[in-house]
Amino acid sequence: MDPITLIVTALATGAAAGLKPTAEKAIQDAYEGIKNLIKRKYKRVSVDMLENEPVSKERQKIVKQDLEKTDAGRDEEVLRLAQELLKAIERFDPGSAGAVGVDLKDVEASASISITDIIASGTGVKAERVKAGGDLKISNVRA
Repeated sequence: MDPITLIVTALATGAAAGLKPTAEKAIQDAYEGIKNLIKRKYKRVSVDMLENEPVSKERQKIVKQDLEKTDAGRDEEVLRLAQELLKAIERFDPGSAGAVGVDLKDVEASASISITDIIASGTGVKAERVKAGGDLKISNVRA
């Protein structure tokens, strides 16, 4: 998964999981952490728009486009917080990952992984313990 997609996935999944009244504090804290960091460093990125409809592909696309205009994809702090959020979701609320069409486990991307155009009611892509060092491309998944 490319870094920007990883960040958007973390934000959308974090919004879906972290805003539930029963959400674990670890998820809430991780979501707030990455959201506040992005808002502070990349003021033009509309992170809050995902909170109303985290499964909306249109909203995710806008956030992705906003992030692509920044250096967030190379920002080690943002990428670390995105991975921490996804790990917290996997540990405490793995069902939320399926709500946005991606079910991730341990993803370490230091090269290219590309997952695109997922439309799902349930899990559209499930990646477990994926470590990229080369290419992995999953496209146009419809579930």
